[in-house]
Amino acid sequence: MDPVVVLVISLSCLLLLSLWRQRSVRGKLPPGPMPLPIIGNILQIDPKNISKSFTNLSKVYGPVFTLYLGTRPTVVLHGYEAVKEALIDHGEVFSGRGSFPVPDRASKGLGIVFSTGNRWREMRRFSLMTLRNFGMGKRTIEDRIQEEARCLVEELRNTKCE
Repeated sequence: MDPVVVLVISLSCLLLLSLWRQRSVRGKLPPGPMPLPIIGNILQIDPKNISKSFTNLSKVYGPVFTLYLGTRPTVVLHGYEAVKEALIDHGEVFSGRGSFPVPDRASKGLGIVFSTGNRWREMRRFSLMTLRNFGMGKRTIEDRIQEEARCLVEELRNTKCE
């Protein structure tokens, strides 16, 4: 076979596979504009006025819609009511964070800053408990810090500069 024909057939197969993967994932996501393979919906967003682009898309697809930034689907909540419903009425469902591939690989999923889910909740609970044990949020630690600051200022005043 001619190499050009093989290349065209290979690219066509990759394109069809990409479209099939996006279709299978899209069934679980809110509606949105049809993404282009590889670049997604980036061309439909005006980088100089992103809010206007989102407003226009929300008029067509509603206040909750899906955009593909590259190959990654992103759910957009547009408007006060949509954000309020998501964060207040369904706060537990929306309390997670997205994944950060490079830090996840570097920290092997451990750590405080980029952790998510139950690990994040445990780390947060442990950190707050430990800081409270050290006196954070209590009046006594503030008094000690102010006393130390006063002593330091007094010592600095007593030293003679030569």
